[in-house]
Amino acid sequence: MTTAVESKSVRKVRAPRKTFRSLRNLPRSSTSPARPPHQAGVFEAPPLEKAVPRLVFRESAERPLLCAGPPPAWKRALDLFCIFISLPVTLPLMAAITLWIKLASQGPALFRQERIGLNGKRFVLYKFRSMKLNADTRRHFDHFRNLVRMDRPMVKLDLLCDSRLIPGGCLLRAAGLDELPQLLNVLRGEMSLVGPRPCLPEELHYFNARQMQRFEVLPGLTGIWQVHGKGVSTFNEMNGMDALYVRRCSLAMDLGIMLRTPLALMAQMRQAFLQHRAASAEPASDSSEDAALSGYNAQHLG
Repeated sequence: MTTAVESKSVRKVRAPRKTFRSLRNLPRSSTSPARPPHQAGVFEAPPLEKAVPRLVFRESAERPLLCAGPPPAWKRALDLFCIFISLPVTLPLMAAITLWIKLASQGPALFRQERIGLNGKRFVLYKFRSMKLNADTRRHFDHFRNLVRMDRPMVKLDLLCDSRLIPGGCLLRAAGLDELPQLLNVLRGEMSLVGPRPCLPEELHYFNARQMQRFEVLPGLTGIWQVHGKGVSTFNEMNGMDALYVRRCSLAMDLGIMLRTPLALMAQMRQAFLQHRAASAEPASDSSEDAALSGYNAQHLG
């Protein structure tokens, strides 16, 4: 991971944002997972060091949040510059994906979903539709809840040969191509290219007070978790990485994450291919999701 340059000068700590205080004090849901005492509201160093070994962990509760609030000028400029220079590639690619979705499945090419953004503000996130119409969305939330409660790696269902996907949907997701419409969210200032992934409203209650720091920055298309811990880190480790980004974000860190993202996507595509081949040899039913998850972890960690 690119080493973030730390200034030796004393930084002025900004006062807490009043607009975010209500989100911090949001009551926990009755379905929230029980956490071990050492994880309740504490940002643990060992899991983060294990997940991001090349980062020197020297965080403290008093360290200022470098990217909290509106994005710095350099971050907004980087987002706009990267989007506009990539338009000759992304526009034809998005047109081709739209055509494919129309041919492969009935229904709209775009999928709209409400997500949680900066300071807890809700916004509409855009994606290419990779699932069949009227697919059961509760399965995703049940899968997420089980992984959090059991403290298991956050493996997405699309890497477990999800039967709800349209033809080619697994490739779209594994390659990250379904996220391309979120460039519009970036242009609108609702997201950034780099930052914590925006969560669903029903997932909000699973974050403790310390982990709420991830909502003090713009959500992103990619981030530390995507390039260092996706599929192998737990919910708490994921939030540890996102909290580290809020404290250490810099131009060098954003560029480093962007450069590592294609390699992470290639590795994700490989894992999806292996999982798909294994499922083709021995079809798995919905009830065998745990077995598929175990097989994914064995391939990824072995």
